[in-house]
Amino acid sequence: MRCVCACCRRGGGGGQVRGEMSKHEFFVDMTCEGCSNAVTRVLNKLEDVQFDIDLPNKKVFIESSRSVEDLTHVLKKTGKEVQYIGKK
Repeated sequence: MRCVCACCRRGGGGGQVRGEMSKHEFFVDMTCEGCSNAVTRVLNKLEDVQFDIDLPNKKVFIESSRSVEDLTHVLKKTGKEVQYIGKK
């Protein structure tokens, strides 16, 4: 099944650059290193992000100029539950 959401139509799954860099915190239901590797894989496909993964606390910190919606969409490609916690 091919994704047809707005961010994928604009640039193949990455969304658009939206301005200044912001740091965001997400909950991602990661239970093992394989889960964190999946997060790393999807985020490494984006050119304009820096991120840290806190596996024990199931958190991902992303610095990017992309919208929260775009980042959430990309993280959900891992198949894990994703919740936006807020701006850091």
